[in-house]
This record gives sequence, C-alpha cells and structure tokens, in this order.
Amino acid sequence: MNADKVLDAKGLACPMPIVKTRKEMKAMDSGQVLEILVTDKGAKADLTAWAKSGGHDLLDHQVDGDVLKFWIQKG
Repeated sequence: MNADKVLDAKGLACPMPIVKTRKEMKAMDSGQVLEILVTDKGAKADLTAWAKSGGHDLLDHQVDGDVLKFWIQKG
C-alpha cells in the first residue's frame, strides 16, 4: 500500500506510538496516508480506537514478523 509518510515507532511502548502518530498526522493534509511501524502488540487496539475517535480511516494492517504495520488515512 502506498503511503505519503512512514512513521517508525518500533521499540516504543504505549502510549508513545499514539503520541508520535498524532504528531505526524497533525502535519499531514486531509486524505494523505501515514504508514506506522510498531512492535508493541497493544498498538493494534490503540491505533484502531484512536483512528476512529479522530475521524481517520484505518485502511489496512499487516503483521510482518515482529512488526505490525498500519495505514491510516487522515480524515
């Protein structure tokens, strides 16, 4: 999946992946896609809930070994 920007949040524990995702999304334009790479297993529930509450779309997520990949489109 194509992304406008990639955020590497591997090795960070909750809530840092959300904090960094929010910061990156603020700098992006509506409709752009952010790819987030995380290793914190709790990030799936956190990012899903955060995207929904912020009016963003979680387009897809995949597991690549120990890395979880998320694509969120800014609302």
